[in-house]
Amino acid sequence: MDLSIVVPLLNEHESLTPLVERLHTVLGAMRVDYEVVLVDDGSTDGSWEVIKTLSAQDRRVKGIRLGRNYGKSPALNEGFKAASGRVVITMDADLQDDPEEVPALYAMIDQEGYDLVSGWKKVRHDPLSKTIPTKLFNWATRRVSGVRLHDFNCGLKAYRSQVVKSIEVYGEMHRYIPFIAQREGFPRIGEKVVKHHPRRFGRTKFGLDRFINGFLDLMTIWFVFRFGRKPMHFFGALGTLMFVLGFTATAWLVGDKLWHVMNDRPARLVADNALFYVALVAMVIGVQLFTVGFVAELVARNAPERGHYRIDDRVGL
Repeated sequence: MDLSIVVPLLNEHESLTPLVERLHTVLGAMRVDYEVVLVDDGSTDGSWEVIKTLSAQDRRVKGIRLGRNYGKSPALNEGFKAASGRVVITMDADLQDDPEEVPALYAMIDQEGYDLVSGWKKVRHDPLSKTIPTKLFNWATRRVSGVRLHDFNCGLKAYRSQVVKSIEVYGEMHRYIPFIAQREGFPRIGEKVVKHHPRRFGRTKFGLDRFINGFLDLMTIWFVFRFGRKPMHFFGALGTLMFVLGFTATAWLVGDKLWHVMNDRPARLVADNALFYVALVAMVIGVQLFTVGFVAELVARNAPERGHYRIDDRVGL
């Protein structure tokens, strides 16, 4: 199989038929062996019935129906598992992504050697309430991840099959697939300006809450990839720092008290100094963080995926 098109969807029954028809036209002209995988993320508007009809008309159209609405990331993850093409391209089902972009994206993976190519909706047909937060989100993601893309949230992306088979997408992590792919050892990440069409049917699934969740997910990914296999490096270092600061402050207070006593000078009780309690709290927190680090190391060492690494090739074995 040359190419798999993975389309996650939720309540998009009106756009499915024109989308698949346009895909057949574009992909047929490319003369490649392809499949279209439609992943219904718990639609309630009859989208699954449309998918079954499209699949009956052309067996290259395949459908997956999730038991309920899990979100875009789980839908993509299931689509990635089912995809059998050497190149996998994802796109949204709302007709805002243009199927005419597929041949160029396919060529960038198949001929130019990219691991992943992300679309960039340079000219967007969205309200300011969506475009302004999107720009802030993309700026923050570039700063944290180090991946220089303009549009992380663009649904139109192309991948080598090894990429989608090597990553797991859950929660709301679909926005950070380029970051995840880079951390998993796929550094050849490109970008292509793509067309963005106004929505014709249905309503947007956009909500401002996704930016709060998106920021938390970004911090989660950064932490997991940096300290997931060595949590003691984070908790132990932070705990040691807190304990040393608290111990140093306590030692200074006690030493100051002894100096005053030895020199027959009046001095407050150590326990009357607010810094003493701050120092005690710092030492207690330091011990707790250090303990958390030990527990996290035990959990990490017993994780089933520990010691499992992606191997691209072998020779002489």
